[in-house]
Amino acid sequence: MWREGIMRVGAIDCGTNSIRLLIADISDSSFREVYRGMEIVRLGQGVDETGQFHPDAIERTLTAVDTFHRELARRGVGKLRFCATSASRDATNRDLFLDGVHERLGIYPEVISGDEEAALSFRGATQVISQNQGPFLVVDIGGGSTEFVFGRESVESAKSVNIGCVRMSERHFRSDPPTTQEIESARQDIVAAIAQAAALVPITQANTLIAVAGTATTVAAAALGLREYDRYSIHLSRIKAEKVHEVSKMFLTMNRAERSALGYMHPGRVDVITAGSLVLSEVMRATGAKEFVASESDILDGMAWSLAQS
Repeated sequence: MWREGIMRVGAIDCGTNSIRLLIADISDSSFREVYRGMEIVRLGQGVDETGQFHPDAIERTLTAVDTFHRELARRGVGKLRFCATSASRDATNRDLFLDGVHERLGIYPEVISGDEEAALSFRGATQVISQNQGPFLVVDIGGGSTEFVFGRESVESAKSVNIGCVRMSERHFRSDPPTTQEIESARQDIVAAIAQAAALVPITQANTLIAVAGTATTVAAAALGLREYDRYSIHLSRIKAEKVHEVSKMFLTMNRAERSALGYMHPGRVDVITAGSLVLSEVMRATGAKEFVASESDILDGMAWSLAQS
């Protein structure tokens, strides 16, 4: 749909834990969010162990795609982009999922590389922050992977590593709350992966660390003491490193029932926020950053901007 030179676009991001939809009216110089929705579908259930999508996970995800399809049609979206990330890169039976999406939407999802995911996240995260705060390090903690992206006006270096919150939970945490040994095993895995990223990305040289996606925004909600999730309070808030470590320790010592009782906690993040917060805590240590900026603008926003200029 076009209106006064503005295109209505849709962007769907399907990761390991969640699938999200953004509908926006956008031009070269303006951006207006029309709708933003999310479903926790856990598409990456068991992928780290088996290398394949579970049939139940595909069914859950395609049910969410049906819901998004109705929203896209109702709001008159003129252009659509669908990107699938870490779990879809890893699953050998991904065609079952890709074909299911095509049947519903008429397009095939793009199974994008870690580098493309990083570039889109960088664009979305930095679009609303003054360039004089750069250079930036954007950290996108997803379900299957974490992207480290460094740059000023554009990406200068990037690395995707397999330390997402779902992957780390499935790989290391068997107890609730996790044992000291389980936490240390996960920590070693995370530290080693961050070192891989640091070999290619100057993670200690940014003026501003921006963290995007649900792990970072949930940690921000906890650090801000919110009674319920409020994306407007979270967006562009600055969270001190000490607070990140404190919140991570809190999540790691809580059991599932205690985490579920937190007003800001999305039900789909209850069993993976412990690992996710540990990743963020170790990122803060490795980068030496004194704080991070929590951004609600991320890969979805980057995808929307890409559609307007394609």
